[in-house]
Amino acid sequence: MTEPLHVVVTGASSGIGAATVRALTTEGVRVTATARRAERLKALSDETGCATVVADITSDKDVAALVKAVTKAGPVHALVNCAGGALGLDPVADSPLSEWSSQYELNVVGTVRVTQALLPALKESGRGDVVLITSTAAHEPYEGGAGYVAAKSAEAALARTLRLELTGSGVRVIEIAPGMVHTEEFSVNRFRGDKGRADEVYKGIDPLSAEDVADAIAWAIHRPHHVNVDLLVLRPREQAGPTKTVRYMTGGD
Repeated sequence: MTEPLHVVVTGASSGIGAATVRALTTEGVRVTATARRAERLKALSDETGCATVVADITSDKDVAALVKAVTKAGPVHALVNCAGGALGLDPVADSPLSEWSSQYELNVVGTVRVTQALLPALKESGRGDVVLITSTAAHEPYEGGAGYVAAKSAEAALARTLRLELTGSGVRVIEIAPGMVHTEEFSVNRFRGDKGRADEVYKGIDPLSAEDVADAIAWAIHRPHHVNVDLLVLRPREQAGPTKTVRYMTGGD
């Protein structure tokens, strides 16, 4: 292949999505970044040279416009589904149903919407990739996280099912499942803007960074295309699972 890879990254206005855009553009990959916040996308474009499309993946109209924009300039070789998030840390008995619905709509239905829309272009490219950023929550439940666990479990099921359905089509399906990742917004959003409570999540441990996950995404995409990375789980060294985390009394290094 002589042309550079063209990768579409959702959820690119912050966190893992923005870090993935930076990692890929540094390697010479042509990237289209998409998210809802236009001003953040512009800043990312000014920094990295990526193309941008403002879109909400929960909107049929926005996703149709996204596909039209990204396919106009040539092949699309990979879709990295970073858009997602968690709301609340309430037990099932007290968790708002609206937050269950919002998490499912964003993490699952939104991912399906973009993936369905771009699959024809990915197949046509001759070396398509669908990358789904799930979570260790997709594989191990924990108390207080049922809404997010359910949504991410469904997204992981989507990855496995899609891989079965696309085997033989030339499109790889890759799942990256990070554990604790410290980004500027994930826990703040989860705790409804309570930064103090969000900061406690990372106290006394060296969590993964968005750049750590972006590095894994770039590595998986760049494997020879006959190699499929079915599932890659990443965790901080001191996090063995959702109920086993060793914290330093005085904080991390």
